[in-house]
Amino acid sequence: MQLSAIIKEIGRGAKGARDLPAAEAESLFKAMLQGAVPDLELGAILLALRIKSESDEELLGFCRAMQHATQWLAIDKDAFVVVLPTYNGVRRQPNLLPLLALLLKKAGLKVLIHGRHDFDNRENPFPLFKAFGIEQAASIQDANAQLNETGIALLDIEQLNPGLNRLLSLRSRLGVRNSAHTLCKLLDPCPGQSIRVVNVTHPEYLIRMTALLKAQGGRAMLLRGTEGEAFANPRRRPELMGFSNGVAEVLFPAEAGGTPPISGWPESADYAENVQLILQLLAEPQRIPQPIIDQVNALTALSQPKA
Repeated sequence: MQLSAIIKEIGRGAKGARDLPAAEAESLFKAMLQGAVPDLELGAILLALRIKSESDEELLGFCRAMQHATQWLAIDKDAFVVVLPTYNGVRRQPNLLPLLALLLKKAGLKVLIHGRHDFDNRENPFPLFKAFGIEQAASIQDANAQLNETGIALLDIEQLNPGLNRLLSLRSRLGVRNSAHTLCKLLDPCPGQSIRVVNVTHPEYLIRMTALLKAQGGRAMLLRGTEGEAFANPRRRPELMGFSNGVAEVLFPAEAGGTPPISGWPESADYAENVQLILQLLAEPQRIPQPIIDQVNALTALSQPKA
């Protein structure tokens, strides 16, 4: 693989760069995941992709390479697992991802959470999960046992895809995110039995992710996340788009209006206040915001057998 030739094509800026075909993108990302790209060239590639933005074909190829390098979980036949990514943590409002996971479990769905945390200015979600008995699994085997015994498993991305974890860790070194931060939300550790929840921050990514999820098939939900996390904004429901075997359907439309604070809720990401809020909502389910209930109902609907 001629890395200099690839850099020459993708490194000409947002307007002058050439997109890679899917097969070439897959080969490139495979080498990146395997640690076969030297640091200098790797940095150049990551920054070039960030500047020009990945094309649909490149994302498709990158995803294929990522999937080939991802460990799979052993899931009971005919069971579906909701896959929740957590790679940001919140900084301005409570993180309701543990609540979403617990509500999905109560609805009879298995839940796999995967992620990592390396942000100094955001609240680490892993201690929050631990506060509700969701312990980080030490291995894939441990995660399988958690799913079978408790219905919820939590894995660091290092366990699922070490190469992807290495690329994610470069954010602190390069100062900016890279393609891995988009791809990690598309990771599928349970192919054929997963319902991936794919959250995006910027509206333009909704269009690109819609095309990608249609091309990939399988079952998924796409939404604009809350502070980068995969739960519906409790202040105003985003559009909840469902995917099944390449067909997209709006399960719940976006609500109109602003996002005013919820009366009586903490207006920070403070750990203790976050835990207390979730405990209150679990004890008084009538207080759970409708957008979260809608997300649970939409994911439950996606888990049903198709005619």
